[in-house]
Amino acid sequence: MPTLVFDTGPLSHFARAHRLDVLRVVAAGRAVVIPRPVVEELRRGAHLHRDIGAVLDADWIEYRKIQSDAEAESFGKYAVRLVSGDRNVGEAAVLALAETIRATAVVDDAVAYRLAKRSGVSCIRTLALLVDATRLGALTLDDVSDLADSLIATEYRLPFGPADFAKWATEKNLFTQ
Repeated sequence: MPTLVFDTGPLSHFARAHRLDVLRVVAAGRAVVIPRPVVEELRRGAHLHRDIGAVLDADWIEYRKIQSDAEAESFGKYAVRLVSGDRNVGEAAVLALAETIRATAVVDDAVAYRLAKRSGVSCIRTLALLVDATRLGALTLDDVSDLADSLIATEYRLPFGPADFAKWATEKNLFTQ
């Protein structure tokens, strides 16, 4: 099973919703890695929402620097396309690590996701990760519905409103494939 390299958004919102336990279940024994720029973004976020600090304290999440020449080159390639000022540095680092260590990037940012797909980097959005966990029996539809409502309460952007996950998933035929 490939390593999962997480971006800041999913981690911070799961932490704010007090649901990092679900994310650990979803990881299903895969290594979970966050690049140093994501660590820095989480530290800044913890000043605004102290619950985010739980990500930094999680012993099942590994911090990783961009170390090798290949990782630095890959980061530069993605930074040119994604980074503006201090924005999207985490996404560029996530894609660079996912590409170079042959992992799966977990990103919800539309631009970063499209860039990953075009570049041949394995990537998945948070909702797809949750749907996959449901298909594999790690989570139930009710689990994901409750989780989605908790994430929405933290102002996480999802393509449906509170109590609408099951309806949305049904309309998208996500559990009949």
